[in-house]
Amino acid sequence: MKITSIDVFMLKYDQPFYLRPVICRVNTDEGIYGYGESALAFTFGASAAFHMLAELAPLAVGMDPLENEVIWEKIFRTGFWTAGNGAVEMGAISAIDMALWDIKAKAANLPLYKLLGGKQRENLRVYASQLQFGWGEKADNIKDANAYIPATHAAVAEGYDCVKLNFIRHHADGSWTHKNDTTVHFDRKFLKLAEQRLAKVREIIGPDRDIILENHGITDVPAAVEFGKMCEPYNILFYEEAVMPLDPDHMRRVAEGVNIPLASGERIYTRWGFRPFFENGSLKVIQPDLGNCGGITEGKKICDMAATYDVSVQTHVCSSPICKAASLHLEAALHNFIIHEHHGINSHPLNRKTCQYDYQPENGRYAIPELPGIGQELSEYGLRYADKVTIK
Repeated sequence: MKITSIDVFMLKYDQPFYLRPVICRVNTDEGIYGYGESALAFTFGASAAFHMLAELAPLAVGMDPLENEVIWEKIFRTGFWTAGNGAVEMGAISAIDMALWDIKAKAANLPLYKLLGGKQRENLRVYASQLQFGWGEKADNIKDANAYIPATHAAVAEGYDCVKLNFIRHHADGSWTHKNDTTVHFDRKFLKLAEQRLAKVREIIGPDRDIILENHGITDVPAAVEFGKMCEPYNILFYEEAVMPLDPDHMRRVAEGVNIPLASGERIYTRWGFRPFFENGSLKVIQPDLGNCGGITEGKKICDMAATYDVSVQTHVCSSPICKAASLHLEAALHNFIIHEHHGINSHPLNRKTCQYDYQPENGRYAIPELPGIGQELSEYGLRYADKVTIK
């Protein structure tokens, strides 16, 4: 089997939508094709990922798609900047690699989890993610500082036993606390307001459900520690991106000052990026995104590496249903899986229309796709509303 061409898509929609998923379809001379995704779908980076995929794709054309390790190493070593551990470069490698695993599993006529070692569990526990933006199909009212209250009620009513919120995202008037993810220091008055929001969520969900604390890396170390200590009495499952994810030493200082497990990973790439966090013991949960960490090939290595440090895994998922399906397969096969992220964006009707199969959780649990491959591909709608380039 040989790769004959690679189609690169940047999805668009028939109405305004802030997500711009970048997808590739790897085609072969045996008629088997595979889908993968570069998960730089929101804010900035999608167009860069689209062009990077087009530039790197020729390195894979003509090769055997079943030799995913050979192709991964060729692209990683040949690209020069790819070895710099950047989001755009690794996002492109991730998309191609994911598509190769889709082909590999389709060629074997097996669901992907079989090739990853088999299911460790029949379904996945799920949490409702980013409730500060609301919840459900119309969760887009990001200027309402109190949107989290009805959102939390809605998530509990749908059967979720775990929720995640960023309690420092909004000022009292609903405006964002920052505009560009720069590190900031919040005063005690504001942190007390954030704690009051947390207390309200705990009141709504009761004592037997879990809360995940999200900071998006915008707090400096002193504020992250102070807020973390305020949150300790509320029985937090883990504390995500307490500080910026580029500095293992800062993360270690927070871990030493707060009695809550720390999590990070959606902006950490490759096993080399994760290694210092394992070595200093700062993270107890990692959150690699299969669409930017290096794909399934690298993602599995990262997760297995985490297991040797007793670190749990929750993949980051905030893009199209392509990446979500791949993540379900990997998490099903991991011994050290902890919980799956269901971001509100995955429930949005426009996002759901882009692919053929609409996998959604039921009662806070996700079933694992059983179709050959990753079990997902673009729909006619997704193909229609997309910029496309074909590399031969």
